[in-house]
Amino acid sequence: MNSKESCRSELRIAIRQLSDRCLYTASKWAAEQLTGIEQDPANFTPSNTRFQWGSSSIRRRFRMNEITSTPIAGVSYVSTPVMEEDDAVDGDFYLLAKSYFDCREYRRAAHVLRDQTGKKSVFLRCYALYLAGEKRKEEEVIELEGPLGKSDSVNRELVSLERELSTLRKNGSIGPFGLYLYGLVLKEKGSENVARTVLVESLNSYPWNWNAWSELQSLCTTIDTLNSLDLNNHWMKDFFLASAYQEIRMHSESLAKYEYLQGTFGYSNYIQAQIAKAQYSLREFQQVETIFEELLRNDPYRVEDMDMYSNVLYANECSSALSYLAHRVFMTDKYRPESCCIIGNYYSLKGQHEKSVMYFRRALKLNKNYLSAWTLMGHEYIEMKNTPAAVDAYRQAIDINPCDYRAWYGLGQAYEMMGMPFYALHYFRKSVFLQPNDSRLWISMAHCYETDQLRILEEAIKCYRRAANCNDREAIALHQLAKLQYELGRPEEAAFYYKKDLERMEAEEREGPNMVEALLYLATYYKTQKRFEEAEVYCTRLLDFTGPEKETAKSLLRGMRTTQSGFSSMNVEHFSP
Repeated sequence: MNSKESCRSELRIAIRQLSDRCLYTASKWAAEQLTGIEQDPANFTPSNTRFQWGSSSIRRRFRMNEITSTPIAGVSYVSTPVMEEDDAVDGDFYLLAKSYFDCREYRRAAHVLRDQTGKKSVFLRCYALYLAGEKRKEEEVIELEGPLGKSDSVNRELVSLERELSTLRKNGSIGPFGLYLYGLVLKEKGSENVARTVLVESLNSYPWNWNAWSELQSLCTTIDTLNSLDLNNHWMKDFFLASAYQEIRMHSESLAKYEYLQGTFGYSNYIQAQIAKAQYSLREFQQVETIFEELLRNDPYRVEDMDMYSNVLYANECSSALSYLAHRVFMTDKYRPESCCIIGNYYSLKGQHEKSVMYFRRALKLNKNYLSAWTLMGHEYIEMKNTPAAVDAYRQAIDINPCDYRAWYGLGQAYEMMGMPFYALHYFRKSVFLQPNDSRLWISMAHCYETDQLRILEEAIKCYRRAANCNDREAIALHQLAKLQYELGRPEEAAFYYKKDLERMEAEEREGPNMVEALLYLATYYKTQKRFEEAEVYCTRLLDFTGPEKETAKSLLRGMRTTQSGFSSMNVEHFSP
């Protein structure tokens, strides 16, 4: 059996097993990867063909012809584990419990299975109790603090579940799904090291549970932790590593993994979306937009990840495209956190910040841990000059994910607005540590160093240099470097940066006050250096502008010609007989 057929066979079995255990998110993920495997051309029909290999700009861009079509061939992978099913032991009770579970009657489901001892029944009973505890915890949050407030509410089932699952593990009577739940319970209780060990044990026994991989990923915040995991070599591990690399900001490594996986899962919308995420982190917005446009063509009712697409449209100020996307998700599923964030972005772009905040708050009512909503709401409060509310929103985002550089950056902006540059500098430093390739962060930190309270201009210059090396799209760094060098009495360095800034503006066909400033400085500088030919070039260019700079250029040209004629007469007198 070739590698693609092997993956297909494994996933089909896994989908049934995961659905049977009510792990529907993991089952959906597996089904998406199953349909992402390239089909046998003999079985293609117009109804089941979603892509054509020669027509996809995305696959051309990612050089699919250079990637081996079956990347997992030749690699030693663990054999497919065989799950022990116990339907014959407690099948009827299990079916009743599963029906209750699907109706969100979790305690009834657990009660039905109270005397069942099969591994599958034990897992569903414990999982039902866990979700019953989570449901009650969410109810207490709403009752005691409101949907957006902090709460000390906990899942009251965790203690008993930990005791029972720990005993089952010691006795060797727990399956891979029970181990997954045990790892989830340990993580909730803060026992992260043991949780990692248990989740690895679960995944080495049953590698197709994407929920378990996701929980393990949340416990791996450094490359050292990731490398320390003793995972079997299965193709699911490649999906995990690609996702984990992205979370720890190894975006190039993540892209390489996903390109590798596309050799087998070449039609996977999930992989396309993950590639877009990596490109988004690298600020390759044009490529991200292209990928999401194709994703929507292939999956027009998709809502997942579309909030990131809306961020790109917002950054590019594509109001019509963002309006269309907002209308599309509203008609598809308006009560999804992603939909609310997209609509919030739409109103923000229109300048209706109060309405934008309303939709971000709605997203948080649906999912109080939805990171993007907290961060975007903080941005809106910054626009509304409500800095205390912005600080609170950003802090909530950091509580959810301390590695979210946008929230740290937002806190820096808020404290800068409040005239507290020392605090702002602390938060900007946090943000550049997490995202060192974003020029905007370096520029903001440089502005902090330039404030009257600090005036540490040498540090500001270092920050602007980093920004210039990080593809400064706003073209701020070079201009500021030139001004600072001039302020510090370094005319030669100032001329160097003005010239570089001028070259960039010419390449991008941009004009404006910065170009006038650069031309004027260079003309004056070369005149003082008695390099009249170069000075004349810049003066001549200034004559094309209207305003005081034109008269200044004329004055400089007259002065240079007078000086040059004076030199000429002196030379004549010197050499006359």
